[in-house]
Amino acid sequence: MTQSEISPSPVSAALLDTYESVIGLEVHCQLLTESKLFTSDRNQFGTEPNTNIGPITLALPGTLPKVNKKAVEYAIRMGLASDCSISRRTIFDRKNYFYPDLPKGYQISQDKKPICEKGGVTIVTKGADGKMVEKRIRFHHIHLEEDAGKSVHDGSDTETLLDYNRAGTPLVEMVSEPDLRSAEETGAFVTEIRRLVRYLGISDGNMEEGSLRCDVNVSVRKKGDTKLGVKVEVKNMNSIRNMMRAINFETSRQVELLETGGEIHQETRMFDVESGRTYGMRMKETMNDYRYFPDPDLSPMVISEEWLESIKESMPALPQELRQKFTTVYGIPAYDALVLTDTKEIADYFEAVCTKTNAYKQASNWLMGSVKSYLNEHDGDITAFPIKPESLAALIELSESGMVSNSVASQKIFPVMLAEPNRAPKEIAETNNWLQNSNTNELETLVVQVIESMPDKVEAYRKGKKGLLGLFVGEIMKRSNGTADPKLVSQLLASKLQ
Repeated sequence: MTQSEISPSPVSAALLDTYESVIGLEVHCQLLTESKLFTSDRNQFGTEPNTNIGPITLALPGTLPKVNKKAVEYAIRMGLASDCSISRRTIFDRKNYFYPDLPKGYQISQDKKPICEKGGVTIVTKGADGKMVEKRIRFHHIHLEEDAGKSVHDGSDTETLLDYNRAGTPLVEMVSEPDLRSAEETGAFVTEIRRLVRYLGISDGNMEEGSLRCDVNVSVRKKGDTKLGVKVEVKNMNSIRNMMRAINFETSRQVELLETGGEIHQETRMFDVESGRTYGMRMKETMNDYRYFPDPDLSPMVISEEWLESIKESMPALPQELRQKFTTVYGIPAYDALVLTDTKEIADYFEAVCTKTNAYKQASNWLMGSVKSYLNEHDGDITAFPIKPESLAALIELSESGMVSNSVASQKIFPVMLAEPNRAPKEIAETNNWLQNSNTNELETLVVQVIESMPDKVEAYRKGKKGLLGLFVGEIMKRSNGTADPKLVSQLLASKLQ
């Protein structure tokens, strides 16, 4: 039986706990340029097969590549966002291998001198004590390369169709150091990369469409060991969840092999989404197998200081920077800042609200509560959210001023604003008689009525059951249709019930 055919039995949690996973990633990210990396052919997803192709994409004789400057800029932006060292002089190499979806028989990539080196990103995960923990995951490098085409089997066991639309699409490949130790950390790492490329505007980061793809290198070793184990590369994961499933299965499989006297071979494996298992595809190639050499059709690429400075000046505020700002300037908790910087659009909306109100924590609560609930039911796109930031700020101010209660604001006014976003929250409250009643004489009348209607509860309260105060307040709020000022009601009750 070959290693690829071995079906490991479940490994106990106690046994797994004596090992640690060592994980490194190769993240391929398609860039949102209008044209491909070395030709003017369209870079567009979802078109009819073999329509975004031309002589250079198809590698017809006599064709010569020309570098897409915008793709280079996008790679530099990713490098700057990751604190990488930007190579001022870099070259392209030919990576040689034969596969039907590779028209030239080689891929133009970067080997000896990638455009970005070192750097990394910071991930945030929840520790065993429930607190948020930061960890720096290092990059070995980031390089530019072109994508291959796509093989389509279309249900046939004997025929393979080829779509070259994707061939030549510009990619940045981000190669991490083996700093990850769990599926959870790896999921947080890819989530942060996806967040970064979206903030930068260089990619849509959609794993389902293949614009963000990950190859995961997994090995295991006994806890306390410093020597790396034999790594296995896992491919074919179309979501962060499936990537985490693959890591958990592969970790268990490797531990089982080692514990039963088996041997782990360096190989490429595929992940089967249905079964949640990995299976062998081929033995892993070595660097020598690819016969890298400089591409003779492309001259060395020089990044001028002036161009690099202009790219730096155009960089947007990034998630880590915004989290720091949100916790220090707006004083909201770190967890709130993490949630509010999940997308650039959410972060921008929050900041827009905060320009119109000083109730920053309340603004955070609204976005993470009522607004998020609405977005979850409507595809999660805040750019299509009907209530403008200044209107939400006005609603927050209305509640903070005590003119309406929190429950009236969230349960009555907010739904009306969703349906009629051009109406001001105060006007909605006035029209529906939802403004909070602070008239002492009117509220005293209600207090007396409630006390007289509950003599047994009043007696119990005076004998020490102070928790009944909430019952009295609730009854008064009901009789006032929610318009009574609860603070004033509590004060009046406490006075009358002495």
